[in-house]
Amino acid sequence: MTRETSSTTSSTTTWQPDVLGADYHQLTLPLGPDPDGEGDAVATLVRYSPADVPAATRAVLYVHGFTDYFFQEHLAQHLAAQGFAFYALDLRKCGRSRRAGQTPHYVSDLELYDEELNRSLEVVRTETDLPVVIMAHSTGGLVTSLWLNRLETAGGTRAQGITGLMLNSPWFDLQGPGYYRSVGTPILEGLGRLRAFAKLPLGVSTSYGDSLHHTQAGEWDYNLDWKPLSGFPVHAGWLRAIRRGHLRLHKGLDIGVPALILRSKVTKFMRKYGPAADVSDVVLDVRQIQRWSGCLGTRTNIVPIEGARHDVFLSSETPRTAALRELDSWLKWLAVTPSADAGPSVVTQAAASGPVAAAESPEAGA
Repeated sequence: MTRETSSTTSSTTTWQPDVLGADYHQLTLPLGPDPDGEGDAVATLVRYSPADVPAATRAVLYVHGFTDYFFQEHLAQHLAAQGFAFYALDLRKCGRSRRAGQTPHYVSDLELYDEELNRSLEVVRTETDLPVVIMAHSTGGLVTSLWLNRLETAGGTRAQGITGLMLNSPWFDLQGPGYYRSVGTPILEGLGRLRAFAKLPLGVSTSYGDSLHHTQAGEWDYNLDWKPLSGFPVHAGWLRAIRRGHLRLHKGLDIGVPALILRSKVTKFMRKYGPAADVSDVVLDVRQIQRWSGCLGTRTNIVPIEGARHDVFLSSETPRTAALRELDSWLKWLAVTPSADAGPSVVTQAAASGPVAAAESPEAGA
């Protein structure tokens, strides 16, 4: 089976072979009736468990973004080689988890994701009994930040065994003209309530997909049914949920653990592919990532990566290597950082300097 073909995802509650190959397995998490009326919902936890890696001393739970699913094998392999037990979650109606008749990625409330996040965390903790680092990309960065804030409010993120949050180009605000975020938000609130499944006329853009997929200008192989080149349609009710999440974030969160944010150094919005799509974020405004990262409420390192794409770990080799180097440095710092050292501070650093030095710097990011 190639990644261009759909796989039949098991509906059992035991680990099954995964489409990524022999070292990967998937666990279906039944979630019961979909609150948005699209049948029974499931989520899918993926585990990377090769035989020839060091014994794990920590664990990672990775969460994807919109029009996305987990396929980044190189990231799993890299982290496993560093001593991490690697898990990734395909959220309900996404990738491996979407069932016939379901609207891709649709939820009316981001808090619905808490169920699969909590259950996935429980599996990881039960199987490994190790400290867990949460990693998330784009929309997943917003989802996991809000989730960790709720965990912290309920009784403490660290009490759940979570020690850090690593975000890859998190979606912290609505990109585009300012009126999208001012007058557009109350309009979207009404439309999302009254016509939740209405598709928004946002136009078609293939610049990002074309920069990634090996059949176009990219180097990556993934399932185009699960991650189409032009993205999935955006529905009013889903974007309403996103905007509510943005506004909650902007009021300030307390995720309870240190955070690392990796992003591209520049944004270049473009609908059709061109060379700039290979060295910039063509999906989100990196200035908004910079602006709102301080709302996580704890020690936060923000690292711009020169020449990175929207998913910094799907960038070309040089920026991808730089991003992995920054990740490794931060993870080493995190491993020796006592809980008491996770107090509030926000630091922006150049990719040439390591997170340890940045955490000690008195300078704060914008």
